[in-house]
Amino acid sequence: MLFIIPPKVHLLDITGPAHIFYEAKEYGANIELHFVTINDHTQINSSAGLHFNELVPFHEFQLSTEDFIFIPGIEFSLISDTNFYLKNRLFFKWIKDQYDNKAQICSVCTGTFLVAASGILDGKNCTTHWKYFSEFNQKHPEIELIKNRLFVIEEGLYSSAGVTSGIDLALYVLEVQFSSKLAADVAKEVVIYFRRSESDPQLSIFLQYRNHLDTRIHDAQDYMIKNISSSFTLEGIAENVYMSPRNLTRLFKKTTGITVGNYLEKLRVDRAILLLEEGNKVSYVSDQCGLKSTNQLRNLLKKHKEILPKDIKSLF
Repeated sequence: MLFIIPPKVHLLDITGPAHIFYEAKEYGANIELHFVTINDHTQINSSAGLHFNELVPFHEFQLSTEDFIFIPGIEFSLISDTNFYLKNRLFFKWIKDQYDNKAQICSVCTGTFLVAASGILDGKNCTTHWKYFSEFNQKHPEIELIKNRLFVIEEGLYSSAGVTSGIDLALYVLEVQFSSKLAADVAKEVVIYFRRSESDPQLSIFLQYRNHLDTRIHDAQDYMIKNISSSFTLEGIAENVYMSPRNLTRLFKKTTGITVGNYLEKLRVDRAILLLEEGNKVSYVSDQCGLKSTNQLRNLLKKHKEILPKDIKSLF
């Protein structure tokens, strides 16, 4: 398992997945960890100022089918710098050579830009951090960018959305390469009790529509999330945040861009998908989503069928 350490690397992009594989090794998995530079410098300064020392130059490794390379994100100023690519063209050729030798390549966040620079993503699918979708499309129109996914896998190429999604990807690799039990044990060891999958969106409804500073609307959103299994009313939400129903309705739409009813509906759909994927019965799921019957749940999910995972869609 090689972890590439480029200049201005984002710390969690590299240390998150690396720690997952370290824990797997502690559980007895046959894994070797190597930390590698993209040039001959054995010391690299991260984007946060922390230095990495005693690194190994990339050209000392020739990989094959059993090997994985993790490439983390770096500061965007480097990604947009043509000289950066020219100075490191031998590294990008090396990446292509390793992929041709059947090594599997994983990128985290803007690390997808580095993989794309090698040419191995041409004509394939990938993802990257949502903030850089436009830049990626402009720079690499020959690559199909899959948006709103935690990670995308195609032909030995794994790309993830960034930061903590690199940990989700590392756990997925453990599960595929070793076993579900090992992945579950490691997730528990690092106190990750909710593992996200390839089909999960980069931003769940619990994070969307929160990019505002209105405390009362945040309180209203928190109230709905905490009480999602209850059949509360608009009047009940308004009373809890000391507003009139009319004022709450107006201000919620103005602040978030979505109505209270639509927001609650999205919360229930997100909650239902999670519970169904865990194998719960439809009657239990409808109850936990604050719905009066399984028919209500079915009608709600049919309304949002386009976002349902395939295994859930088949149920309805």
